[in-house]
Amino acid sequence: MKIMIVCGNGLGSSMMLEMTVNSVLKDMGVIAEVGHTDLFSAKSEVADLFVGSHEIMSQLDDGSRQLAGVRNIMDKAEVRAALELKLNQ
Repeated sequence: MKIMIVCGNGLGSSMMLEMTVNSVLKDMGVIAEVGHTDLFSAKSEVADLFVGSHEIMSQLDDGSRQLAGVRNIMDKAEVRAALELKLNQ
């Protein structure tokens, strides 16, 4: 499974969210390849799931991608809930 974390520039917030996602996945016992990128590059990326802020996810939504939006990138409970919702579909 490949999960891409997306933010506007692919630097600060996506790196922090990537750390949170990796921690949550470890707690869940889920093995996945997790990377981060900027919004522009994400449009040409292939992944099983894209994760980022609701605003960024709305800009990435073209109807063909699995997207998980979060409000607080450091909130492990919120990130876990978003991942569980998408990974259990």
